[in-house]
Amino acid sequence: MRFLATAAATVAAVAALIMPAHADGPLGAKGSTLTLPLTEALTTLPVAAESRAGYERSAFKHWVDADKDGCNTRNEVLKDEAVVAPEQAAGCKLSGGKWYSAYSNTYVNSASALDLDHLVPLAESWDSGASKWTAQEREAYANDLGDSRSLIAVTAATNRSKADKDPAAWLPPYQPYHCQYLADWIATKLRWQLAVDQAERDTLTQATDSCPDQPIKVTLAR
Repeated sequence: MRFLATAAATVAAVAALIMPAHADGPLGAKGSTLTLPLTEALTTLPVAAESRAGYERSAFKHWVDADKDGCNTRNEVLKDEAVVAPEQAAGCKLSGGKWYSAYSNTYVNSASALDLDHLVPLAESWDSGASKWTAQEREAYANDLGDSRSLIAVTAATNRSKADKDPAAWLPPYQPYHCQYLADWIATKLRWQLAVDQAERDTLTQATDSCPDQPIKVTLAR
């Protein structure tokens, strides 16, 4: 095992270093930056039972045009992640272009063949703490353009295979991407101060044991 301290000791040490008097949450104030090795980032996430009670996808208003430039969140991500830029017509209609779907290690030549995946699904975020958020916080989560790990364009087939599963139940079919996927999952939960359940923690601990203990850097979103 690479863990050199208990989860409680790690959380206490991190909190002592980064928590200002005006902190918004256990890890620090909204907008502050936190950098931890992968193993410490994982142990910093609180463990809590999950509940789907009351969840509705409509509780997360998504694909908004936050900056009023005519392109909604989906199209903003598609433009940003394209390996060959698409042409943009009126109404932010995209044509042409090329994208890499990391879940399946495939290239896609049509935006319509892609789904935009919330790396930590909306239902999973609800289970992990978002049920207690305001509507504005849930909208911000569902349209998070502030961290490139939050939303990812992937093939529709892999996104629908994943659905709302966490890593205890689903990992991308392209195995070489697993370490990156798991690190991004942990980073997203850390950014939004979401919990993990015990099965999820156990899976993440075991699955990342052979991954590089890379630094996880996040800007806290709440």
